[in-house]
Amino acid sequence: MYKIVSRLLIYGDMPKDTILMELADIVRKMDDKSQTKEELSTRVFTQMKHLLQVATDYGFDRNLWHNYLTFLLITNENPFSITCEKVGANEGSVNYFAKGDFRAFLDLFHYDFSALEEYLGIDCFSRISNYQAIGKKELMYNKNVSQKVQALSRRLEEAQDENEFFDCVTGFYKDYGVGMFGLNKAFRIQSRNDGRVDFVAINNMDAVMLDDLIGYELQKKKLVENTLAFVQGKKANNVLLFGDSGTGKSTSIKAIVNEFYDQGLRMIEIYKHQFKDLSSVIAQIKNRNYRFIIYMDDLSFEEFEVEYKFLKAVIEGGVETRPDNILIYATSNRRHLIKENWNDRSDMEHENGMHRSDTMEEKLSLVNRFGVTICYSKPSQKEYFHIVEGLARRAGITMPEEMLRAEANKWELSHGGISGRTAQQFINYLLGAMEG
Repeated sequence: MYKIVSRLLIYGDMPKDTILMELADIVRKMDDKSQTKEELSTRVFTQMKHLLQVATDYGFDRNLWHNYLTFLLITNENPFSITCEKVGANEGSVNYFAKGDFRAFLDLFHYDFSALEEYLGIDCFSRISNYQAIGKKELMYNKNVSQKVQALSRRLEEAQDENEFFDCVTGFYKDYGVGMFGLNKAFRIQSRNDGRVDFVAINNMDAVMLDDLIGYELQKKKLVENTLAFVQGKKANNVLLFGDSGTGKSTSIKAIVNEFYDQGLRMIEIYKHQFKDLSSVIAQIKNRNYRFIIYMDDLSFEEFEVEYKFLKAVIEGGVETRPDNILIYATSNRRHLIKENWNDRSDMEHENGMHRSDTMEEKLSLVNRFGVTICYSKPSQKEYFHIVEGLARRAGITMPEEMLRAEANKWELSHGGISGRTAQQFINYLLGAMEG
């Protein structure tokens, strides 16, 4: 195996602690007898544990070795794979080297572990060639990633040569992209010491669609129109969704991502304390073949907070204009994003030579940088009942309408007042009572 891995050029720069590199080293140590059988067995079992962990995380079954190699291929971001993501596999000298790598991967797909198993007296590799996951339906894993990996894995198993292998892999890059952005819908960020950020996939994002949000048709229409223009490469605006709590602002944005994911839309959720990393986030995604919504939930600023300056600089562009593949979508319970009091309106108060109202005006001007502002107001009693009735029908609840309204009215009086969130909580309560 180590001889095969040594042939990798484009895909060869893998960390030494990856499963593939560790197994290649184990086979090398077996051949040169530089480690005892007990030491090698321990190392094999450690890598087998890691392989089973990957399978559990992503819901893989059947041939876990093939699934793992496929996962490596579609998550390896290198100049070749990223170019294929953007423009497909064009003619070029790099294809010669890529096909050399794919010939090696084809050999790895069909690698015979029997010599290693016989030497160590184990059979674990034979066991994972037709693996059956236990309790797969109950596991929490990213089904979107699982399905894509396993579908491509089956195609690569059937590839007759490196040319077919090449077509399968590069076709996947073009259709879905490469790395975590190609496989996942939404991400959070983690700051690094070198000034860059790591993107962490959100695997358990709500699968809500816009039709699941009852009411607010005009608001949804404006959001869809702006987002559709964005994914189609047309001019689009940053969006601020403001209004009462529990009215569906955050749900609408999650639904938008689900609706347009297959058209290349991705979401990066960022918190206020991370605004200093906005420039780094943009630098790392501006050249990717996706459309990114940078999502800021419950956005607001207190008098003493200065994070708004980072946001304002990004929205206004500064020296470097904001890339066309990035928009900012934010939600807020405050129309002007900031807490305003009468002191802020007085030019008579000074601090370090600056009028307080000047500072307030600078903060208030931030909201004007959002080209689209959409108001989600608290529903009326009639609209609240309409939401409850729609959610009840969808959930299969057959309670008479008058009784449903009466119980919904009791619920909202003791659970935070009228809102879409209260309506959903009421329906959840009814479903729980029915199951009990």
